[in-house]
Amino acid sequence: MSEKQPNILFIMADQLATSALPIYGNSVVKTPHLSSLAEEGVVFDSAYCNSPLCAPSRYVLMTGQLPSKIGAYDNAADLSADIPTFAHYLREQNYKTALSGKMHFCGPDQLHGFEERLTTDIYPADYGWFPNWDDLKTRPTWYHNMSSVTQAGPCIRSNQLDFDDEVVFHAQRYLYDYVRRDQDRPFCLTVSMTHPHDPYAIPQEYWDRYSNDDIELPKINIKKEDQDPHSARLQEVYAYHDQDISEQEIKNARRAYYGAISYVDDKIGLLLKALKETGLDDNTIIVFSGDHGDMLGERNLWYKMSFFEGSARVPMIVHAPKRFSAKRVKESVSTMDLLPTFLEMATNSQQHTYAMPIQGKSLMPHIEGRKNGHDEVIGEYFGEGAIAPLLMIRRAQYKYVYCHIDPEQLFDLDNDPDELNNLAVDPNYADLLGTFNKEALERWDSNAMTQDVLISQRRRRLIVKAMNKGKRVTWDHQPIFDSSEMYMRNHIDLDDLESRSRFPKVE
Repeated sequence: MSEKQPNILFIMADQLATSALPIYGNSVVKTPHLSSLAEEGVVFDSAYCNSPLCAPSRYVLMTGQLPSKIGAYDNAADLSADIPTFAHYLREQNYKTALSGKMHFCGPDQLHGFEERLTTDIYPADYGWFPNWDDLKTRPTWYHNMSSVTQAGPCIRSNQLDFDDEVVFHAQRYLYDYVRRDQDRPFCLTVSMTHPHDPYAIPQEYWDRYSNDDIELPKINIKKEDQDPHSARLQEVYAYHDQDISEQEIKNARRAYYGAISYVDDKIGLLLKALKETGLDDNTIIVFSGDHGDMLGERNLWYKMSFFEGSARVPMIVHAPKRFSAKRVKESVSTMDLLPTFLEMATNSQQHTYAMPIQGKSLMPHIEGRKNGHDEVIGEYFGEGAIAPLLMIRRAQYKYVYCHIDPEQLFDLDNDPDELNNLAVDPNYADLLGTFNKEALERWDSNAMTQDVLISQRRRRLIVKAMNKGKRVTWDHQPIFDSSEMYMRNHIDLDDLESRSRFPKVE
């Protein structure tokens, strides 16, 4: 390859709502580093996840395949080791592939193509967090409730702070180690933080970056009796109606969430600093995205798990100002498109032979300003709150949501960005609704998918029950560091040791 392959730094934030970012119009939240990346980069104004739940969204992102293709049904789904990921494809192209942080892999393969995994995951690797469509009346007790909102506020430490501090520390060290060693292969480093995911708790420093008066309340309130069936099921899943929630508690949750976003932005600043200090910034493409959003109380909904904009839209920025001119992209794309995008970035070629058909489409036409970019997102959801497949088509200004047990939904997002007017009940849109319905019925077999989900849940339920008997063996990733080669060791000449550890090198 004549042109030097670029490094790729892929940064992820968990449960980051586009509505909370200045680059998408929020005037309260402070994110100077993300805003700087956006100012010089390509910003996607209509990017989505394909399944609004942590594990399914990440499996889709990693593989370029929709959930039903790879069995990515819920947060305890197994990602089969023989499904190629972007880490496999890039590693085949001679990339060093490393992951620092969360990817929510479930099952015995905890690498999925990553040559190195620098931390463990914040979530368990077993099959324990599965919904149960065989028992729809029982609320899953392992699922969190509204305490994330009612207990929101400042804290000194939390699980998530412990995790993300470690994630970014190891990512920085990876960059410093890379520049101090032979740079014979380019790198793709994925840095995946768990903030601003609930619980909404953040150190006083970040809490104090905002005042109570800064925090706006949700603008859309929908009564219990007026909720669509899926939203009503979601409220049941996280026990929304089991307590009264005050306006101040809502403000506290949003204030802590905004503080968590600023925390993420500060961590991004550390990564950018490391890139600049090492001189790696000139040949590194930075991609930033999220795995799904957060409703933050809009429509009286919290967290994710629906195809409403707050839950399903994600931020997406591609930053490489020496390669791509700054622009905004209005067409609808998805995180499923990242695998072919990364591969095209790595090879500078649009022609690739995939080991299995790829459902994602490269974003490079949008990034480079070519005219053949796509404008479509396909979504599937089978997780908490669903009792049958929930399916979505986003195209042009329309979003269509289909579930064979629920009324259809059709929204014109250009004229109704808050999704308050369901055009599926408007006779003037009967033809358009019929077109979408016909496509959904041709694209999906809901009854067959329901049976696939039920069988998957039953298999995993049996495995969890069996593995909890007797000796317990876990699949959680155990990072291994070769301490014999770290810091000061006497099997290496002292001058050589100090020389190879110092950057920049002293002549």
